[in-house]
Amino acid sequence: MKRSLSLVTGALVAASLVLSACAPAASTAAPEVEPTAETPKTTCALITPNPRGDRSFIDSAVRGIERANAELPVDCDIIETNGVAEHESAMRGAIQKGYDLIMGLALDAKLMTDLAAEFPDQKFGSPSEVFAETLPANLVSYQIDVHQSSFLVGLIVGKLTTTKTVGAVVGGDAPSLNQFYYGYKQGVLEVCPDCTVLVSYLGFDFSNPTLGLETAKGLYDKGADIVYQVAGRSGEGVLEAAAQADKFAIGVDSNQDFIQPGHVITSMIKRVDMTTYLTIQSVVEGKFEGGFKRLGMADGAAGLSWDEGSTTFADEGPDAMTAMLPEVQTLVEDYRTKILAGEFEVCDALSETDVCAALK
Repeated sequence: MKRSLSLVTGALVAASLVLSACAPAASTAAPEVEPTAETPKTTCALITPNPRGDRSFIDSAVRGIERANAELPVDCDIIETNGVAEHESAMRGAIQKGYDLIMGLALDAKLMTDLAAEFPDQKFGSPSEVFAETLPANLVSYQIDVHQSSFLVGLIVGKLTTTKTVGAVVGGDAPSLNQFYYGYKQGVLEVCPDCTVLVSYLGFDFSNPTLGLETAKGLYDKGADIVYQVAGRSGEGVLEAAAQADKFAIGVDSNQDFIQPGHVITSMIKRVDMTTYLTIQSVVEGKFEGGFKRLGMADGAAGLSWDEGSTTFADEGPDAMTAMLPEVQTLVEDYRTKILAGEFEVCDALSETDVCAALK
């Protein structure tokens, strides 16, 4: 509490012993006393679908939590689970602890919407898509559109392939995952119309590097020389398969160029760290609002590891391929400009269009 002390001095006039005047002296303000009570912090929890350490999707969200803890007046925890069987108990446990905000990363849409309806006074968020018709007012879900950046990946692969057979290992056959795949396929065929694009789905197993490795080997055995992995931690097996076969791969979600240096050409970045941070920030600023929000390449929420300055492949890749990178990078920037200007349409698997129909 601010306090000031004024000292008043008076002049005693002796005539007729009557106090005739008082003159105030200059006031001296005491130093301000800062509040001793610490401002309460916003609390939040992120429930992960599997343990951190995938060097991909989950670790990206973790970086968002770490940034929030460093930059905002918050105290946010990470609650790791070991798969679907633990998701509901982890969410309910967080609700009981009374966090201001509870975020579920890539958890089942019905679980998220049911809990939000059951606890209408609890704020919920999903840094990645929740596929539901509508959302309760206390649940916000971000959709990061990856089709345009995946198209840029396809351009790169279509220009660098020598076998004209390329592939993709995708975690599951779902619109959100096919948004990666069909954008990629379109990009390949845009610059290599006689290329063959193979795809293998993993049945929604995102935590099995051995499965990813064996699946990618199958594509390399069929003649693919570059494979795009869209499979979470299972995708680490794809990158390993590329190194074992002396072939090439594309990373996903985070910068994975360093995992198998010289074999990972680039990575398609999905900035779940950004949407995690934005969700927390909205609560701190009193601007939380439920519903669907979409971000994409134009917002900086999706892009390439090259955009972040990665030169791992340029430094470690084979000379014949690295010599082509300046030309390929120019091509990528030309198409990026056209896409962002609305002059070129990329297939969005979440919205069926004629562009997508031609790829199926």
